[in-house]
Amino acid sequence: MDIIRRPRRNRKSENIRRLVRESNVRVDDLIMPLFVKEGNSIREPIPSMPGIFRFSPDELLKECKEIYQLGIPAVVIFPAIPEEKKDPLAKESYNPNGLYPTVLKMIKDHIPELIVITDVAMDPYNSDGHDGVVKNGEILNDETLEILGKMAITQAKAGADIIAPSDMMDGRVGYLRKVLDSEGFINVGILSYTAKYASSFYGPFRDALDSAPRFGDKKTYQMDPANIREALLELELDLEEGADIVMVKPGLPYLDVVREFFQHSPVPVAVYNVSGEYAMVKAASLNGWLDYKKCVMEIMLSFKRAGADMILTYHAKEVAQWLNEV
Repeated sequence: MDIIRRPRRNRKSENIRRLVRESNVRVDDLIMPLFVKEGNSIREPIPSMPGIFRFSPDELLKECKEIYQLGIPAVVIFPAIPEEKKDPLAKESYNPNGLYPTVLKMIKDHIPELIVITDVAMDPYNSDGHDGVVKNGEILNDETLEILGKMAITQAKAGADIIAPSDMMDGRVGYLRKVLDSEGFINVGILSYTAKYASSFYGPFRDALDSAPRFGDKKTYQMDPANIREALLELELDLEEGADIVMVKPGLPYLDVVREFFQHSPVPVAVYNVSGEYAMVKAASLNGWLDYKKCVMEIMLSFKRAGADMILTYHAKEVAQWLNEV
C-alpha cells in the first residue's frame, strides 16, 4: 500500500505514546473538595458518594495533612450546618466563632502552605435552602450580595486564600472584590463559579450538606443547560469584575463550555467534576461494570484536553496516589 502518512507510527509503543502525548494530568492540577460538620472523631460516610465522608474538624485536619503530603496543592471546604443554626438570612455564615471560620483557622495554623478555598453562598446556612435571600418566593439579588460580602470578610479573616462565590447572583464578583479590598484583603483571590448550570448532577452534594432547596428550584439564578453564549457573557462580566480564576460546573456534560473558556479567558480555567459524576463512576465500578482507575483517569484527561487548568474532583486523592506511583 502506498500510504505516506501513517499515524499509527506514533502509537507503536508506550514510550512513543508518552513522547507525543498532548495532554497530561498532574497532581498540581487537583483540588480536593471536603465536607466538615460539628463534633469530634467523626468520619461519616456519605451513602450517595461511596468513599467520601463528612469530617469533624479534628478528622478534617488529618485528611488535609494526608492530602498535602500527596502533593495536592489545594482543598475547598464545604460546611454541613445543623438545622437549628439555619435561618432565612444565613446569619451563621458570618459568625466569626462558627464552625467554618474555626476550621479555616485550624487548617491554616497547622498546614499554612495548603491553599484553602472557601465556598461563598447562602445555601448551607439558609433555612430556605437557596443561594440567596428569599422574599415572596423570589430570590433577591442585591440583598444577597450584602450577606455574601459579610461571609467573604469573615472567611478572609479566618485565613482563606481564595474565596469561591457559587451563588450565581449578578454582580457578585465585583461586589466581593470591592468589599475585600476595602478591608485590606487585596491578596485574597476570587475563584468564580462563572458558568454554574442548573444541573441534575448535584444530588449527592445536596445530600452531603442537606442543602436542597425547600421549595422550587434554582433555575432563576443558575444557568440553563441549553446555553453556551450566555456562559461567555458570564465570563466577560466576571473578568471585568476582577475574577482571578473562572470555573465551569458541572464538568463532563459541559466540556464544550470548558473549551470555550479556554479559548476566551486570559485567566486560569477551573472545572468542577461534581458529585453526580463521581457517584456514577463509583457506582458502576462497584458493580463491576467499569474499570474505576482507567475511567477516572480518562475523565481527568478529558478535562485537561478541553483546556482546564485545574480540576475540582472527589477523585483527587486517589488520582494523586496513582500519579505518585508512576
